[in-house]
Amino acid sequence: MSHRPVVPATLEHSPFTLAEAIEAGVTPKQLRARKWTRISMGIYARAGVAENPSVILAAVLLRLPAGAAFSDRTAGWIHRLDLSPCNPVSVTIPPGCGVSARAGVFVHRCALPDSDVLVCWGFPVTSPLRTVFDLSRRLALVDAVVAVDMALHQRLVDGSELRAYVAASPTCRGIAQARRVTELAEAATESPMESRLRLLLVQAGLPRPGVQVTLHDVNGRFIGRPDLYYRAQRLAIEFDGGTHRDSMVEDNRRQNRLLNTGCRLLRFTAADVYNTPGAILAQVRAPLNG
Repeated sequence: MSHRPVVPATLEHSPFTLAEAIEAGVTPKQLRARKWTRISMGIYARAGVAENPSVILAAVLLRLPAGAAFSDRTAGWIHRLDLSPCNPVSVTIPPGCGVSARAGVFVHRCALPDSDVLVCWGFPVTSPLRTVFDLSRRLALVDAVVAVDMALHQRLVDGSELRAYVAASPTCRGIAQARRVTELAEAATESPMESRLRLLLVQAGLPRPGVQVTLHDVNGRFIGRPDLYYRAQRLAIEFDGGTHRDSMVEDNRRQNRLLNTGCRLLRFTAADVYNTPGAILAQVRAPLNG
């Protein structure tokens, strides 16, 4: 009768080094079995556990020098933003450290002040303010605005504090974009695709719409709160995401209320934003120019 190999308790849930495996009674030959995964050179984890982002970050942490911190998208994920933490893992290390980029890890070299680093979930990570600042200047413009909108909406950072941090960092690489991103960011935005739709309009030279504007009729009764709104033209714009199917009845009622009070309404999806941006711009320009 075959017996299922025993996984030592010390290796069950966390990444480990080759030396730790040998100490636990697992040989280098046994580590080549399918129940183990090599995450990086000399770092292993039990198969299945190795796909967990926290385990991947813990494995990376084992090889980071003193003074290093997770940063950018990785730090954003640690701070509970909806960002990808491991494609690649982003770290910031002190200048002069003999550490080079490796597969799956992107390395920034920068001296971080103590105020810009903290420990979260056991990981050294750039502070929320420093994280959002780095995202604003290092990501592509639209992605940066999406990330900053998210951080502001979740109150991870305060807009005035972010603007002050940007103003106090005039010589940092990417500072011009960071200033632009803070100008474009909107804390009221409720989803990344709303951010992308708004940026599509603004970057095309259209007026900047209001975001999540609460509308009432002449009797003060609530009508709706469209994602984007041009008050002068009474033009409401909605992004229909995956939740629209679940809330279709209420969405239709809100649409009827808007139309009955003389508002015009345009609705767009992710496919519209990504595949036919020109059609969106034409449909929005028409009532704005009319």
